[in-house]
Amino acid sequence: MAGLEVLDWALASLSRAFCSPLAVFVQIQGCFICLTLAIGWAFAASVRNKATRRMKRSIDNGNSFAFLCDDINDLEHSAQLKLPGVSVVMPLKGFGEHNMQNWRSQITSLYGGPLEFLFVVESTEDPAYHAISKLISDFQDNVNAKIVVAGLSSTCSQKIHNQLVGVERMNKDSKYVLFLDDDVRLHPGTIGALTAEMEKKPEIFIQTGYPLDLPSGSLGSYCIYEYHMPCSMGFATGGKTFFLWGGCMMMHADDFRKDLYGVVSRLRDGGYSDDMTLAAIAGEHKRLISSPPVAVFPHPLASDLSFSRYWNYLMKQTFVLESYVSKVNWWMNRALFSSHCYLSWGFCWPYFMATVHILVALRAPCTSEISLKEAAASSCGSLLACCLVICTLVELISMWNLTKVEIHLCNLLSPEGPPVSLGSFNWGLVFLSLLVDNFLYPISAFRSHFSQSINWSGIRYYLKDGKIRKIERLKENGSKYTDLGGKHLYGKRTGPPTKSFLSSLCRRLAQWHQPKKFDI
Repeated sequence: MAGLEVLDWALASLSRAFCSPLAVFVQIQGCFICLTLAIGWAFAASVRNKATRRMKRSIDNGNSFAFLCDDINDLEHSAQLKLPGVSVVMPLKGFGEHNMQNWRSQITSLYGGPLEFLFVVESTEDPAYHAISKLISDFQDNVNAKIVVAGLSSTCSQKIHNQLVGVERMNKDSKYVLFLDDDVRLHPGTIGALTAEMEKKPEIFIQTGYPLDLPSGSLGSYCIYEYHMPCSMGFATGGKTFFLWGGCMMMHADDFRKDLYGVVSRLRDGGYSDDMTLAAIAGEHKRLISSPPVAVFPHPLASDLSFSRYWNYLMKQTFVLESYVSKVNWWMNRALFSSHCYLSWGFCWPYFMATVHILVALRAPCTSEISLKEAAASSCGSLLACCLVICTLVELISMWNLTKVEIHLCNLLSPEGPPVSLGSFNWGLVFLSLLVDNFLYPISAFRSHFSQSINWSGIRYYLKDGKIRKIERLKENGSKYTDLGGKHLYGKRTGPPTKSFLSSLCRRLAQWHQPKKFDI
């Protein structure tokens, strides 16, 4: 009984503290964060819905190929002959459960102009090399595709190195270059839609899109889905945006041939993140980044995506903010770092406070503790908790609506593929992932800031002054899997032993203090 009395006293004290002016501000702020997210997702859903309605109108008007183009006359042979050449560069690393389907969706594009695919690997020992060789042999009479062996990077990330080698090998007549990640599942008309927009608006510097994560059922996969959802608002603009996703970037090929604004040299000389570097260059020179409403891609996550792989992915994302190409870019990254950390914990704290208020209300009828009954009698805590519950429901409904709209759009854009469904989503895990991801983001961000190193697919990069200054290969002791796709990085090996959450947490704490000793 003494233990319960102490608990009652603690709950009463916390409840009173959480009704102070500062605590009330924090809780109201949490409600505003929820509503801001809900409004942003509602606007994003509106943009995607317009694209869906436009496609349906086109279908009703007799265009059975609305998933390829708005005007069926664009499919005439004479129009197809005028289409510009496109080189698709795909840096590869490892091979996972969804890669083959993703690659098939890429090379079976229904773009009618000159099109080549460059699959760029680090070496012939990469498991992706043999898998893509088999795929190319299956389609050798139908597509122009080849494998490029890039070798090891020495001055930039391996992904950027692969991209730049691919650019060097692209066809000299290509007008545009499209960079794709190997986990992007293209629609048949994606390349055509991106190219048409570039032709219509030559002032576009980079055209981009964004993935729609499809959680596999684990908490880690839902945390990644939740991490990407707020970012999706910046890509669902229907046009101009300040955001750039490295998984899908179309650019003018001549920009690389001429090293315009130093796009090649800035990426090559210490570049860690391709999209952050190019977005900084676009901002510096006031160039346009565009995201068409149809550039949304289904992204099924690995069925065995563990929480530790999510944590490693989150650290890679926060580590991006430690790289920069100019002083202005450094200040912008610091602003993103500070605001994201503040808003993440500003989102989490109100739920802890609301939990205390609810526990006080539930416990009060069962105790003789006067202070607890007095705390429960106050309407302040109950009112704040009710407001947060309502705002959370509005937020989740808006997130559900955007996901539903994007799934419907993806199904329309890929009518030949297996339909994507919203039925498998667990919205209890979605809510839990909101709390987990926002709580862990500042921890990951600060760890990245103080460590200045990261393990990316078995390679550890060290930054100095925002650029890569040292690279260590960790093939023997490094991670055997990538984060999202669960890809094997070094060929067939037995899986790692299952570890408990506590042992994993202890390992993470040790990594915090000795980041060079461990790899993730």
